[in-house]
Amino acid sequence: MVVPAPGGGLSGHRMTAHASLAAFLESGEGAPECEKDAITLDQADCLAPLPRTHTFLDGSAYVNHVALVRQARGAEMPARFWTDPLMYQGCADFCPGRSGYAADPEWGLDFEGEIAVITGDVPMGASADAAAASIRFVMVLNDWSLRNLIPDELSKGFGFVQSKPPSACSPIAVTPDALPGWDGRKLHGTLCVDLNGAPFGRVATGEDMTFDFGQLVAHAAKTRALPSGAVIGSGTVSNRDADGGPGKPIAQGGRGYACIAEQRMVETILHGAPATGFLQAGDTVRIWYEDERGDAPFGALDHVIQD
Repeated sequence: MVVPAPGGGLSGHRMTAHASLAAFLESGEGAPECEKDAITLDQADCLAPLPRTHTFLDGSAYVNHVALVRQARGAEMPARFWTDPLMYQGCADFCPGRSGYAADPEWGLDFEGEIAVITGDVPMGASADAAAASIRFVMVLNDWSLRNLIPDELSKGFGFVQSKPPSACSPIAVTPDALPGWDGRKLHGTLCVDLNGAPFGRVATGEDMTFDFGQLVAHAAKTRALPSGAVIGSGTVSNRDADGGPGKPIAQGGRGYACIAEQRMVETILHGAPATGFLQAGDTVRIWYEDERGDAPFGALDHVIQD
C-alpha cells in the first residue's frame, strides 16, 4: 500500500521517505493499512517515495534493448549477456515524478522508462528466491540518460558517471501484494510513455524480461549485503516485435519504445541512420504503468524539458 507522511492522510502532504517509508523498511513491518477510497492525493505535492537512499543499482533485464544497441553499431552480442545480468551503480538521489529537467542540448537527453523495486535487508549471497522475498515496494522509474556522453565514458572502461544524472520516480510506491500484476518476480502490465502528448510506448513489462527481480537483487547481493532501502531498477523495458525482430513504433502497429535511443537504434538497423532526435527544451514526457484493469497504481511521471 501507499505509505502516508506523518499526520495521517495523504492529501496536502509530501510523501517523504525519511519520516515514513524508510522507517517502515528499517522496522521490517508492513505498510500501514489504509482504505483506498479514503486517499486523496495531489501528485504534484509528492516527492519521490525514497528521495535519498544509500544504494541504487540499475540492471538491463530486458536484454532485447542491449541486443539492439549492439546490432545498431555492428558489435557482436556476447553470449554471457543472456545469462549474467548487466548492472551499474547510479546516483542514489531521486527526483520527484512531477519535475522539470534541464540539460545541455548537446548532451543528448533521453528518458528511460523502467520498473524498480525497493528492498528490505538482503544478506550477501542471497538466492534468487530469498532476494525476491526481500522486495518491499515497487515503483516506476525514469532513468534519465545523456546519450551523447555515454560513448566517451564507456570507452574508458570504467562505467557511467556524468551520463547518468539523478533518476526520477513515480509519486507512489506500492507493496507487491497490492499489485494484481505482480507474480513474485515480475510485474505484468503496460508501461506507457507519451512524448509531447502523443503515444510513444505501450510496452509489456512482463514480457521479454530475461532476468526477473529475484535474479537482479541476487546479482546485486552476490558480494555484499544490501541494507533496507536499496533500489534496484529493471533497465529500459523493451519488447521484440511479434515476428521476433526489432519492435515497431506505435504508428506502425507496434508497441513502441520506452526510450528515444531504442527508436533511433531501430531506425539505424532498418535505414542506416537515426531520424528521431533527442529531447529539446519545451518537450514533454509522461510515463505511467497500467495494470490489466486499466488502473495506474503508481501515478504518473510528468516532465517538461527546460532551457
